[in-house]
Amino acid sequence: MAINYQERIPNNVGLGDNRTLQRALEQWQPAFLEWWKGMGPTDFQSADVYLRTAVSVDAKGWADYGRVRMPDYRWGIFLAEPDPNKTIGFGDEFGKQPWQQVPGEHRSTLRRLIVTQGDTEPASVEQQRLLGLTCPSLYDLRGLFQVNVEEGRHLWAMVYLLHAYFGRDGREEAEELLQRHSGDSDKPRILGTFNEPISDWLSFYMFTYFTDRDGKYQLKSLAESAFDPLARTCQFMLTEEAHHMFIGDTGIARVTRRTLEVMKEIGSDDPEAVRKAGAIDLPTIQKYMNYWFSSALDLFGSESSSNAALYFASGLKGRPDEATYDDHLAIDQSYLLHTPAGSEEIPLRNAMNDVTRGAYIRDCEIGLKRWNRMIEKAGFELRYSLPSPKFRRSIGVWANVPTDLQGKPVSHEAFAAHQAEWLPTEADRAFVHSLMKPVVEPGKMASWIAPPDRGINNLAVDYEYVRLA
Repeated sequence: MAINYQERIPNNVGLGDNRTLQRALEQWQPAFLEWWKGMGPTDFQSADVYLRTAVSVDAKGWADYGRVRMPDYRWGIFLAEPDPNKTIGFGDEFGKQPWQQVPGEHRSTLRRLIVTQGDTEPASVEQQRLLGLTCPSLYDLRGLFQVNVEEGRHLWAMVYLLHAYFGRDGREEAEELLQRHSGDSDKPRILGTFNEPISDWLSFYMFTYFTDRDGKYQLKSLAESAFDPLARTCQFMLTEEAHHMFIGDTGIARVTRRTLEVMKEIGSDDPEAVRKAGAIDLPTIQKYMNYWFSSALDLFGSESSSNAALYFASGLKGRPDEATYDDHLAIDQSYLLHTPAGSEEIPLRNAMNDVTRGAYIRDCEIGLKRWNRMIEKAGFELRYSLPSPKFRRSIGVWANVPTDLQGKPVSHEAFAAHQAEWLPTEADRAFVHSLMKPVVEPGKMASWIAPPDRGINNLAVDYEYVRLA
């Protein structure tokens, strides 16, 4: 399915054959561009950026690389190749043909799922709009902008579904996606994590590692949907999303590597000494992990959820990688849920949020093992770890229950007494902010981060990835 780049809106959905839909999206496009100019990366709209752009949905060669100004980026609508042999893979509709149109009984629920997913995409762009002003290198600046333009395209993906399948309600929801703004007191974004400011690059790497990884699992769940256009949309979004997590993974690794270099240079792992040498000490990196990981856990929803059971039963949203499970009905199975009052068994369908959260946690741990090997090889004792999924929760059975990092309940007073050990303090954030000085000479890096192992698309690390106006 090649993408038609002759269209005003590049697409592989035959948009030119549906003039009504095409006109509706073309009317939405100027509003999107106005939003991008007002809420996208500030001060960089005229910069010449080396970006990848989707040109196909073929996994073997789906993207081209080249220089482009971000407002001229070819956002578009791309669905993965249809599978003529596909059947619904789970729930009460198991084995039946997937839906090409929205069943009336699921209309409002599907719309809500699509709107919620769509709302996260522009939200993250808004959260990160000022980061370019303090970039640690041109390589990293380009990485930020690549994430931003692809989140913009993911917004287009959801807007297409709203326009194509939900009539006037869908068009109104698409307009609302540009009217809510991250952190706005009157019209905030739907999910709490997407209203938290990302004002430093350590937070950005944590966000792209932890929060975008949550996005991966939400997309994998929706890619199982019986509603085939949604499933195929999410399948292709996952191709782009992988790079966002790569930026987070390698970003944290590079910050850690530079810190280890400084610790060797000064012959000390004392956090204050490391800070004086211009690096971010490992305990502070750990506290940022605790903050962003626990924040991301709430995005999965409550551990026991009637909505999750409904989504699974109806075929709206499955488990990630549903084909790897033996039982696709999950009717007679139970799930052991740990609560502050003790353990209880609940129907497996009600526990789908927690099943997905568990897969997410195991995925997060892979990066930590790799970073810990770096620390061990360097000869230092500290090891990164993830806090318990009970820690600092605002949603679910552990919401507002104070625990230590291991998940042991503690008093509110004890939590307050240890909070500075577990989570970034204002002083920690101020120190990290003090390091955020822009470095825009090709090949140069800020003092607190190591260079990447390689450049982008076989280019050198010192390539001029962004030409500033």
